[in-house]
Amino acid sequence: MRPPVTAQSRRVPQWFALTRALFESAKFSRALSLCIVGSAFLTTAIRDVIGWPGVLGVLGALVVLAAGSFAAHWRVVEWQGLLPISLIVFMAWCAVSIVWSTYQWATLAAVLYQWVFAFFAIYLALVRDAIQIVRVVGDVLRVLLAASLALEVFSGLLIDAPIKFLGIAGNLAQGGPISGLFGSRNQLGLVALIAAVTFVVEWRTRSVTTAMALFSVVLAVLCLAFTSSPVIAIVLVIVLIATAVLFGVRHIRNERWKFSVQVAFAALALALAVLAFIFRAPIIELLHGRDVLNVRYDVWIQMWHLIPVQPLLGWGWIGFWRGTLPPYSLINVLTGAPHANGLNAFLDVWLQVGLVGFLLFLLLLGLAMGRSWLLGSNKRSVIYAWPPLILIALLCTSMAESTILTESGWMLLVICTVKASQGMSWRQALPAAPANTDGRL
Repeated sequence: MRPPVTAQSRRVPQWFALTRALFESAKFSRALSLCIVGSAFLTTAIRDVIGWPGVLGVLGALVVLAAGSFAAHWRVVEWQGLLPISLIVFMAWCAVSIVWSTYQWATLAAVLYQWVFAFFAIYLALVRDAIQIVRVVGDVLRVLLAASLALEVFSGLLIDAPIKFLGIAGNLAQGGPISGLFGSRNQLGLVALIAAVTFVVEWRTRSVTTAMALFSVVLAVLCLAFTSSPVIAIVLVIVLIATAVLFGVRHIRNERWKFSVQVAFAALALALAVLAFIFRAPIIELLHGRDVLNVRYDVWIQMWHLIPVQPLLGWGWIGFWRGTLPPYSLINVLTGAPHANGLNAFLDVWLQVGLVGFLLFLLLLGLAMGRSWLLGSNKRSVIYAWPPLILIALLCTSMAESTILTESGWMLLVICTVKASQGMSWRQALPAAPANTDGRL
């Protein structure tokens, strides 16, 4: 006969109880969140120092820890309406592109890499609340911007020599451009802009002291100034205008007036975009960005010639370009320089996953932006202003960079998308499932 099951035999092993307590603790979740956000923003520096094996090792360890923490918090997460269908469908289409990809193993690796950062974003969005996410991003970017500026001072002023393994050219004495730990001046500029928005939201929510907020904003402004990036200069102006409009709309109490202002702003933004396109040449000359545009124009032309070869389905998801694989090797040869991406997220998506993927990507961005903007303009807490402003910075930069498709840019997009869906999802209007009272499945 089998021995009877007693309370002693059902007791959970001590090591398991300690592990579960660790994964459930708020301190562990915050520390893990800091590591995830820091690693996402530092992937370029990690690759430069220890290569792709080091990056994959770091990310693999974080995936295991995040999975354990997610499992520990599983029962407290309310899933209804949280994961937007637009995000799921776009990621599924990228994964399905393995079937027709001309470089299937590379597409499989790129899809898994995309899923890793999407998983990190979903973990942060569901386990941490909005103010905790802002605090984590703020704390990480404070350290990274300070370290970047310190390294640029060391390279450009103290030793007057580049730090080649980090891609730091030592141009600070000449007023820039600088790239810090982020590989390029545009990437540093985007990170500094995201940081500036985050620091202001931290200050407005009283998450940090006024002195800390002032120091942080000055740090972000210094990094923005020394990047000398015409792309980020344009994005900065757009974000400042959007910030003014958003906070103006938030103070309108009459719903009809608020709706009218929203429509007027949308029409004005469209008109300004058209004017900016018409007068793009003098604007580029004013910002001394002719060289920047020429480089991008050469890449865009080659991409535009290759898109009709696979117009509907694309060549297959790749994320980061592989210079040894066609058609990216051909683009690099024709432009005379290696490129890690298409320098335009929209053309990049169209080239990789075709017109279908491009339309799904536009749907994802449109729903995320629309929901975030409505939440930011209608909710009382200033924390709701963070997602739409971050999305605007990412979307505007996407016209000249593909940052939004990979690593930290993709992670921020997914975080904002999930948080927006959390507040505005049609599935939340569905009736909840009846409670199970008889103990049967």
